[in-house]
Amino acid sequence: MDSPEMTALSGAPHTENTGTKNLPHIPFMQVAGLSKSFGPIEVLRDIALEIRQGEIHAIIGENGAGKSTLMKLLAGHLQPSRGTIAFDGEPVTLSGPVDAEHRGVVLVHQEILLAPDMTVAQNIFLGREIRRGLTLNDRKMNDEAKAAIESLGAAIDPKARVEQLSIAQRQLVQIARALLVPHRLVIFDEPTASLTPIETEALLKVITGIRDRGAAVLYISHRLPEVKAISDRITILRDGQLVSSHDADDLQPLDMARLMVGRDMSQLYPEYHRSSVQNVVLEVSDFNVPGYAQNCSFALHKGEILGFAGLIGAGRTELLEGIVGLRAAHGKIRLNGKPVQFPSARESMDAGIVYLSEDRKGKGLLLEQNLRTNLTLASLDKFTEHFLINTGKEQAALDQAISEFDIRTRDPNLLAGQLSGGNQQKLLLAKMMLLEPDIIIIDEPTRGIDIGTKEQIYKFIVALAAAGKAVIVISSEMPELIGICERILVMRNGRIVAEVSGDQMTENEIVVHATGVTAQEAAIVAEII
Repeated sequence: MDSPEMTALSGAPHTENTGTKNLPHIPFMQVAGLSKSFGPIEVLRDIALEIRQGEIHAIIGENGAGKSTLMKLLAGHLQPSRGTIAFDGEPVTLSGPVDAEHRGVVLVHQEILLAPDMTVAQNIFLGREIRRGLTLNDRKMNDEAKAAIESLGAAIDPKARVEQLSIAQRQLVQIARALLVPHRLVIFDEPTASLTPIETEALLKVITGIRDRGAAVLYISHRLPEVKAISDRITILRDGQLVSSHDADDLQPLDMARLMVGRDMSQLYPEYHRSSVQNVVLEVSDFNVPGYAQNCSFALHKGEILGFAGLIGAGRTELLEGIVGLRAAHGKIRLNGKPVQFPSARESMDAGIVYLSEDRKGKGLLLEQNLRTNLTLASLDKFTEHFLINTGKEQAALDQAISEFDIRTRDPNLLAGQLSGGNQQKLLLAKMMLLEPDIIIIDEPTRGIDIGTKEQIYKFIVALAAAGKAVIVISSEMPELIGICERILVMRNGRIVAEVSGDQMTENEIVVHATGVTAQEAAIVAEII
C-alpha cells in the first residue's frame, strides 16, 4: 500500500499552473482587520488579505476554521463586526450579495441553493430571464443553459427539473448559474466535493481559464493535491485566525496539512488488524434495484470494513439504499443466517443496520433544529417516559456525544446547520450510534471534510470494526477505500464486477474494473483522479 504522502499526492489533477506566472498581479480587493462575531462568540479575527487579479488564491483550513464565514463576508452575505474591505483601494460597505455582484464578486456556495421544482435552465436564469417581447424566451434560455453546462464538461438536459438531478449535477448547475454574472472575482467554496474526477478536471480547466482572462479566483477545497495543482497562492486559517500565506510552489500537501491542524499528518490512516473470526453477518444475493442495480451479491463479515468503489452513477448508493428499505428493491437478504426483508428504513434500523446518507444536509440532519433534537430523533424511544421526552436525558446524551465524537461547537444550543461540515458528519455518526447497530453503512464519509477531521472519521470507523461491528463504506475517494478497507467491491453500470483485496487494492486495479478500460488506460485515468 502506498504511504499516506504518496496517496495524498496521487490524486493531483493534471492542471498546469502557468497562466499568469509572468504577469503583474494587481490587487483587486484588500481586507484589513476583518472580524466576525455571532453574539459573544468571535468566529473570525483580524484577517488581513490581498486578492490579486489574474491569480488563484486558495483558502484552506479545518472545518470551523472560518473559511466559509470569510467568503460570505467578501461576497456581501454577512456584515463584518469590524475591519475593512476595499475594492481598488477604496473602502466599501457591501449592502448584500446583489451589491457585491454589481461590483463583480460572485460566490459559488458549498450548499446547493437551487429551486428543486424548476428546470435547469429556469434555475440558471432565475432573476435574469431572457425575454422575447412580453414572454420568456425559453428556447434561448435552454440553448444557453445547455452551452453553459457543456463548458463545464458535463451533459445535463436543460429542461430537466433540478429535483431529478444527482448532487454532483446540481452543483454543476449552480456553478454555471454563478459564472453567467460578469465577474472580477469568483469565489468557489468546495466546488468539486460532489464531482466525478472527469467533472473535476473540466471544472479546474474552467477555473484556470477565469484566471487567465485576468479575473481573481478565491478557492476553498479540502482536496490538498487539487489545491497544489491549481493555486498561485495559499492562505491557511486556523480557529478563525490567519496562520500564514505562501506561494503555492513553496508548499506540498503534507505541509498544508501540518499548517492547517498544527500537527504532523503523515499517518492519515490508522492501523487496523481484524480478528481472524470470519462470521458472516449479512448476505445479499441476486439483489435488484430497478433502474440502478442488477443481480448484485456479496457477503459482509463481523468486524470487517468493506468498501464499495465505482464511478458516480455506478449504482453503489442505490444498491445500499435498496437493501435498507430506502428504495423499492427485490432480492434475497440474510441477516445472521436468517432471511429478512426491509420494507422501510425503520425496520432495518430496528434490525441493527443503520445507513448514513451521503447527503447529510438534505437527508441526514434537520439543519433548522438544534443538536439535541438531531442527535436523539432516530432513537427517541430511549428518551421518552410516559409519552413525554426527557430533555435532561437528551442533554446528557448530547454532552456525551460532543465529548466522545469531538463535535466542536461554540454553543451546544446551536442549530445543526450552524455546524461545519465535519462536525455535522460527527453529529450524524453519533446520532446513528445511539441505535447501537451491528452493521453501519456510511456513504461518502468524508466528502467536504478537512484532512484533520478525516483522520478522526477514519479512527471512528476503525474503532467500530475493532469493537466487532461490520462496516460498509461507499466512497469516490480511492485512497480512502484503500487506506481503511479490507476488501473493496467495484461496481460498474449497476453490477458488482470485481472484488479486490490485499496487493490488488490499487488505484489502477480499481479503475480497470470501474471503467472497463485496459490496464494501460487505467494508469492514465488514475493519475487524473
